[in-house]
Amino acid sequence: MSTATTATRAPSRARVGVQRFGTFLSGMIMPNIAAFIAWGFITMLFIPDGFFGARSPFGWHWFPVAEILGGGGDVAQIGWQGARTALTEGDAGTYTGYIGLVGAMVTYLLPLLIANTAGRMVYDARGGVVATIAVMGVIVGTDIPMFLGAMIMGPLAAWITKQMDKLWDGKIKPGFEMLVNNFSAGILGMILAIIGFFAFGPIMLGVSAFLGGVVDWLVSLSLLPLLSIVVEPAKVLFLNNAINHGVFTPLALQQVEDAGKSILFLIEANPGPGVGLLLAFTFFGVGQAKASAPGAAIIQFLGGIHEIYFPYALSKPATILALIAGGASGVTVNMLFNGGLQFPAAPGSIIAVTAAAIGAGVPNLLVVYLSVVVAAVVTFLITAVILRASRKRDLAAEGDTFGAAIAQTEANKGKSSSAMDALRGSGPTAAAAASAPAGTAVADREISNIVFACDAGMGSSAMGASVLRNKFKKAGVEGVTVTNKAIANLDPSADLVITQAQLTDRARGVTPGSVHVSVDNFMNSPKYDEVVEMVRRQRGDA
Repeated sequence: MSTATTATRAPSRARVGVQRFGTFLSGMIMPNIAAFIAWGFITMLFIPDGFFGARSPFGWHWFPVAEILGGGGDVAQIGWQGARTALTEGDAGTYTGYIGLVGAMVTYLLPLLIANTAGRMVYDARGGVVATIAVMGVIVGTDIPMFLGAMIMGPLAAWITKQMDKLWDGKIKPGFEMLVNNFSAGILGMILAIIGFFAFGPIMLGVSAFLGGVVDWLVSLSLLPLLSIVVEPAKVLFLNNAINHGVFTPLALQQVEDAGKSILFLIEANPGPGVGLLLAFTFFGVGQAKASAPGAAIIQFLGGIHEIYFPYALSKPATILALIAGGASGVTVNMLFNGGLQFPAAPGSIIAVTAAAIGAGVPNLLVVYLSVVVAAVVTFLITAVILRASRKRDLAAEGDTFGAAIAQTEANKGKSSSAMDALRGSGPTAAAAASAPAGTAVADREISNIVFACDAGMGSSAMGASVLRNKFKKAGVEGVTVTNKAIANLDPSADLVITQAQLTDRARGVTPGSVHVSVDNFMNSPKYDEVVEMVRRQRGDA
């Protein structure tokens, strides 16, 4: 099976390994983002300072806010007003029988969802069940939300289950499979839950306290903006979801429990640096980068798909310095004026940021907006200086790069041709794949199932799949399925896999038998026209 080449030099194994680990971390959180958002909205509406809360000017005295919030004890005896009064006056501890939605979701629902997802990632549904049982022991053995505990105990429990099943794989007598499988999983889950309660829970309390202390130390010394030195470069290496949902979200949710909001939600998700970079390319870039940047800016800022600006930064690595400065500036604004979000902004669009910030009050929303604007302006100005300083070299390179000229010709024509293949020195054969330009599709199998793959399988890959579906529709090509998935969820059924160049090696490692195509930009790539033309030729429509 021939596949497309992806890079002129071998990628760093360490980088691919880090990306794979980051994908695993974010994979536990991303499928459950809807639950986090639901909990965030419930919190925003019904806590005492929320829109309907007892201390809010919009509070509805007849509305059962206290019951939704929880902590109201025997509601039948004290009534809604009594429960609300107890909560407002800080006397909720006298009524602890009624748990309510807010506390139950953050204490039980969210960690258990993470555990089940993590278990399924390791060992399908069976791993998910045992992971959920085990993490329940961790939850009840602590007095704080156990997100970190779920992210560690969940996959560990599933892995232990997998190893246990290997012990008697193929040794169970027919007719006893269900009995052995159910009892073994139940007994193992019980043991792990007990271990989680007595041992793992206290350990995770210590880990959480340590990480929280590190954050508090950074805040006390006004060093929190320095996190951007690590965060921004890591983002453009497609570790954005891992950083935001694998590291910051668990810590931030604990801060929300204490303070009602957290600055950590905005360290990675702030859309300001990305839109500032793209606006600079819009005004001062050259060639394809300049032409595609305006549309990318709209998608990044309003759609929240941060991955769309990563290729721009990678094409001009010096601009990563601008992203660092912009990110640090936004963090500084939020740190100085106490800005933060009440729940994760996912995706990181200005719309999601607004929804997550407004529940903490209009002043908080204005601070968050200011952090976005400052981050965008700082990134724009520094990127503009970098692009202006290298503009002549970039224009010369744009005109001298033969491969870029061929790609542009194909883009203008709307399809590839044998003449362009000849200029590349390659034809549609397996031998040509070794010398084809990075990402050129060469297939010797019929293409009917095309998958766009990205780190989380949601934002940028969904956008690319939509673009290609429209191209197939306009070309009159039917019978081709175009979907989007996370790289970790790829399977051999994919005839052709399209990824951004930095992620292609990971995708090839998962589905080595598929044709792999690399693109720099999911929104607008000449490779899409190549894929459409290739499928048309296979079907005799060209």
